Amino acid sequence: MGGAFWRKARKLARLLGNPAFRRGLRFGVAAAIEHRTILGALPVATVIDVGANTGQFSLLAASLYRNAAIHAVEPLPAAAAVFTRLFADSARVRLHRVAAGAGTANAPLHVSRRHDCSSLLPIAGGQTDFAPGSEAVGTITVPVRPLDELIAPDDLVRPVLLKLDVQGGELQALQGAGRLLAAVDHVYVEVSFLPLYDGQPLAHAVVEHLAGHGFGLAGTNHPTFDRAGRCVQVDLLFSRLPAAATHLHGRPRTEPGLRETALTEADQEAAIAPYPPIAAASSPSPAMASPADCGRT
Repeated sequence: MGGAFWRKARKLARLLGNPAFRRGLRFGVAAAIEHRTILGALPVATVIDVGANTGQFSLLAASLYRNAAIHAVEPLPAAAAVFTRLFADSARVRLHRVAAGAGTANAPLHVSRRHDCSSLLPIAGGQTDFAPGSEAVGTITVPVRPLDELIAPDDLVRPVLLKLDVQGGELQALQGAGRLLAAVDHVYVEVSFLPLYDGQPLAHAVVEHLAGHGFGLAGTNHPTFDRAGRCVQVDLLFSRLPAAATHLHGRPRTEPGLRETALTEADQEAAIAPYPPIAAASSPSPAMASPADCGRT
């Protein structure tokens, strides 16, 4: 308990030191700064944030990649409403109010008491044991769309970072992104080693799928463990194999028909730059509980 408290206190202090992140806190959104070390050196011109929740990762990405376009995907209405208010005046951020999946459908979303634990898969006992308070409180029907239907690869500016954190639905989201993956340079995905949701594909299945599309593991971040000491989840960074290390030495190759921007050295700095000011919404929502990641501190 004490360790978790001090981690949260240190994170809050860092958030308060950044004007954009302070503004996020007004909306109950804590920027996901725990990802900045592994991602900060990547030259990125487009971010696809799948499982955007209230905007924790998009807020970080907007500061790390100051000129990047951001496509966010979030089906939960309450979370999407906060995201919309947070980025109300940002022309470079677009929100898709759907769930990412392998095909087109309307499907039940299992809503968790902790909203960021909600999933298209039923919440299992492994999840509630790992993250107490994340039990299901109901279901709502949401539209499910493949990423290939939402985002046209030819419209993306390279390099592209695809982030996925959809509570057990990562493999299904990737299965709906066959064409899009050809335009992606880096994939940052949360994977689980133990089943937390009914029917959840585990880490090896996600790794195998990305390997089949030409991606190799480039880094790990933020592992979490259960009370027995078992690693439950971790964030994995993948890079396209022919250019797996070129973010350190040069620019990734460009697929035919895709545009690529010339990024300045300032764009590639690991240090977070202030996010361009956004006009305050007319009626900001009250602060809401918004953990950075379900079951993780």
